[in-house]
Order: sequence, then structure tokens, then C-alpha cells
Amino acid sequence: MQYVEFGKTGANVSRLGMGCMRLPTVEKDGKTIFDEEKGIAVIKRAYDLGVNYFDTAPYYCDGVSEIILGKAVKGFRDKIFLSTKNPIENSSGDDFEKRLERSLKKLDTDYIDFYHFWGISLETYINSIRAKDGPMDRVKKIKEQGVVRHISFSFHDKAENLLEILKRGEGALESLLCQYNLLDRSNEAGMELAHMYGLGVTVMGPVGGGRLGMPTEAIRALLPGKPKSSVEIALRFVFTNPNVNIALSGMGSIEMVEENAAIASNTSPLSAEERGHLEEQVKENERLSELYCTGCRYCMPCPQDINIPEIFTLMNYHRVYGLTDYARGNYAQIGKVDWRKYKDASACVQCGVCEEKCPQKLPIRRQLQETHETLAS
Repeated sequence: MQYVEFGKTGANVSRLGMGCMRLPTVEKDGKTIFDEEKGIAVIKRAYDLGVNYFDTAPYYCDGVSEIILGKAVKGFRDKIFLSTKNPIENSSGDDFEKRLERSLKKLDTDYIDFYHFWGISLETYINSIRAKDGPMDRVKKIKEQGVVRHISFSFHDKAENLLEILKRGEGALESLLCQYNLLDRSNEAGMELAHMYGLGVTVMGPVGGGRLGMPTEAIRALLPGKPKSSVEIALRFVFTNPNVNIALSGMGSIEMVEENAAIASNTSPLSAEERGHLEEQVKENERLSELYCTGCRYCMPCPQDINIPEIFTLMNYHRVYGLTDYARGNYAQIGKVDWRKYKDASACVQCGVCEEKCPQKLPIRRQLQETHETLAS
């Protein structure tokens, strides 16, 4: 296992971190529940292979992830770094501390190494976290007591807002957790700024939430003849970025842990030739994607509440990367889950407002129809 300094925190962390959001499950009495025994075994195997950074959150695995992780690391708690998160529900410092106390109890520990403001936006940071006597003021006091060792945050907002949060961090923020992989490079500038400011940088979704683990020919072609799997392509790409300290992978089996740990133990990064080839292929894939949509969002808002750019992104997973099952599965979620609260392409009434605003003059109405016919099947 390779280890690196985690920004200016003083921690020496493994390049591979274990995300405990996809622990093993078992069927019991007709229900799918999380298997504590198998979950502990997976976590311990990760530790045996050199992983020393373990990340969880209060709601992962139906609320039992923190409990399972706490039990798993009992024998080596002082040899690893625990990361968990606080959902910023309001601007109350008291409520923030109550949520922290619940996590401490579930993890059965008296301190947390990296404590994150969870999935924040710029608005949340300004109006809630930085409020007087709010979460930031409270966590600074808690840090002085040693209960929280480092103040961290995870990010899910627009890429440009990450830059603004970092600039407003005032030296209090010590590590960042954000999305980054071959298919989503939007946070690269923010990661670079975080690294410049001395923050430790952890990336989630290095295998694209499983998308890049699917062995499609389009993904394999990114580095032809070299990698054993598309997972290797994805992880080696992330590790090559000098601003990334940890690739956080949600691993639900011992087999996944062993495969990812072997890749993270490879001391040879992508060669200049491999990196150049990869960059060329990624740019070509981006060019192919932009034939359908550049993601500029000038077409928005749609009068029928269709999120046109997001729907075309799903179509590109199918068209460019061959991730058809993934694209169809996510298309089926539209209107049914919190992060896809909009209508699918079948809601288009052919008004043409979007095409009037599109700087690329794309035939959006026809493409929406094609997308629905392809992804709704």
C-alpha cells in the first residue's frame, strides 16, 4: 500500500480509503439487511492490506454503517483514521453537537479524526455553517477539546462554488471530499486550490459509482492492452492527479478490497505516454458527448420541468461509454428520487423554447425523443 501526507494535517494516509456505504447485505425474513459479521470481515481485510482511512456517515447502510465500522476497528482504533459526517440541517451549534454525540456513540469512540460538514453547498456554508454560534464556531471549540481532530467538508454543489467555499474557509477547513473520476472532472480546479491551501484531498466515486467498473469496450479502449480491468484504469487515472491524496472507494466484498488494494499498491503511476493517450481519448469522448449537448444550460429552465442537460448526460453514458444499463437505471429514477426531481423526456410538448436559446443550435426536441425511446425501453 502506498501512503502520502494528507495536506498539512500531519496524517500519513493510505492512497486507498474505504468508504463504508456499501457493506455486504443478507436476506433475512424476506428483507435485505446489512450483514454485520461480513461487514466487519471486509473492513478488517482492508486494514490487513494497508488501508488506514475509513469513511462513513450517520445514514449509510440504513443507519448501521457507523455501528459496524466502530465494532470492526476496535482492535486497531489508534492505528487508523476515522471519518464521518454531520448533516447540516440548520444553523444551530447545539444541534450540530447533538448529531456529533450520536455518531460518537454509534462508532463507540471518544474522538473522530476527520469530521465533515456533509455534502454542503455554498449557500449552506454561508447561511448555516458560518452563522454566529453555528456549526463552525461549535466545531472549533470541540476541536480544542480533542473530540474532533480535523475539520473537514464534503461537497456536492456546482464546481465554481467549491472555489468560493475554499476562499472563504479562513484556514479552518483541513480536508476536502469531493466527486472526481474519468467521467466527472468538474472539480479539478477546486481540488488544485484545496491542495494549494494545504487541505488534504479525498475523492469519492473514483470508479464512478460502479460505472467505470463495467468492462465496456469504450472504457477498456482508454488504455488498450495495459490494464487488467476498467477499475484499474479508473483508479490509476485518479492516483495520477497530483492533487489527490486518497481515492475513497465503496467496497462491499473482500474481493473488491483485494482488487483495489492491489491497484493502490502499484508504485508506478501512469507513464507520460499512457497519460497522454488517456487525455486524448477522454477529450475525444467529451467531443462525442458535446455532439449531443455541451452542458452549458442555456436551454434551462424548461417550461415542462425537464432537466435537459442531465437527461443528455445519461444518454451520453449510453452513446459514448456503452453504459446502457446504468443509463437506463438512472433514467428510470427520474421523478422518483430526491436528486432527480424533474420530468423525463416524454414530458416534452415540442414548444421549441430550448432550441431558440441553444447556442449550438442542437435539435433538442428530436434528441429528447431519441433519448426517451432509448433509455425508457
